[in-house]
Amino acid sequence: QVQLVESGGGEVQAGDSLRLSCAASGRTFSSYAMAWFRQAPGKEREFVGAITRYGSNTYYRDSVLGRFTITRDNAKNTAYLQMNSLKPEDTAVYYCTVGSGWPRIEVAYWGQGTQVTVSS
Repeated sequence: QVQLVESGGGEVQAGDSLRLSCAASGRTFSSYAMAWFRQAPGKEREFVGAITRYGSNTYYRDSVLGRFTITRDNAKNTAYLQMNSLKPEDTAVYYCTVGSGWPRIEVAYWGQGTQVTVSS
């Protein structure tokens, strides 16, 4: 199994930045593509972006394109979501996942989520 633990969430003002981290353990992290999802209260979970096994390609939903960047450091078994120019509509619980497929991966494992709150 793979265990995924997100960190770095918090409460910020609109226009601020946050970097979320996803620490993986249990299996070789580089065996999987990785994707971030988010879910706001009363809404369905939605895809944020994904990155291939070795970080060669990324894919993002249109609403975060140019503001969010996904990276990974396989030597550290860690992935990141850099979020810039945050907007109130980015408020959600953010989930780290790993799986297969591209660009919208078939999720094999989910993290517990971390709350991001953006105030105007």
